[in-house]
Amino acid sequence: MLGEGPWEEGADVDDMWLKMATCVRKVASEVFGVSRGGKQEVKETWWWNDEVQRAIKEKKECFKRLHLDKSATNIEGYRLAKRSAKRAVSVAKGQAFDDLYQRLGTKEGEKDIYRIARTRERKTRDINQIKCIKNGTDRLLVKDEEIKDRWREYFVKLFNGENESPTFELDDSFDDTNRRFVRRIQEAEIGEALKRMKGGKAMGPDGIPIEVWRCLGERAVVWLTKLFNLIFRSNKMPKEWRRSILVPIFKNKGDV
Repeated sequence: MLGEGPWEEGADVDDMWLKMATCVRKVASEVFGVSRGGKQEVKETWWWNDEVQRAIKEKKECFKRLHLDKSATNIEGYRLAKRSAKRAVSVAKGQAFDDLYQRLGTKEGEKDIYRIARTRERKTRDINQIKCIKNGTDRLLVKDEEIKDRWREYFVKLFNGENESPTFELDDSFDDTNRRFVRRIQEAEIGEALKRMKGGKAMGPDGIPIEVWRCLGERAVVWLTKLFNLIFRSNKMPKEWRRSILVPIFKNKGDV
């Protein structure tokens, strides 16, 4: 990345950002791979123990090594780790259910049964993919386009209010008497901002986490400083930054 990256300053904000973002995503996909995505199955874990945790972790480590180097040794190592994890899961499940059956007649056993039942009931709710939704008059919508339009209508009212207020165009009334000197953004400011930002946060639509810029070190600080100063001078930010992701979260109230 340090050798391939387009570190020079560009004349256009969009061009400068897209070149770097495309390079980062390309290198990341080559090194780490790309997940298939799609709906993931929520698995029960109430019966997990330390042995299962260790076996699953070992299987994942073997899979990472296999992804980087598909040698015969890594293939065999992953096959054995997968078999060991499957065996550990089977043993842990059997022991957990045996213990549960023995406690069924006790008060603690009743609590366990209700806890498992609540967990399974929550799993039956299809909250990851909304396949139907009600409109403003409680009519059920099942077509994808109608569902999208309903979500769009909901968020427009949520963020803009029920009444649409008129918009006014502002004249460019700045003249030389209103202009003031503003100093350039400094590299030290960018470096300090990167230090203060919290890691492990969800990525935006660009798919680039804060950890990328930290790993690239001083080169990233210099490049980001150039980018932000170019944005400041041109009064434009990259179009990709205008995109955002809204995630409705179900809070166990009302219909799914």
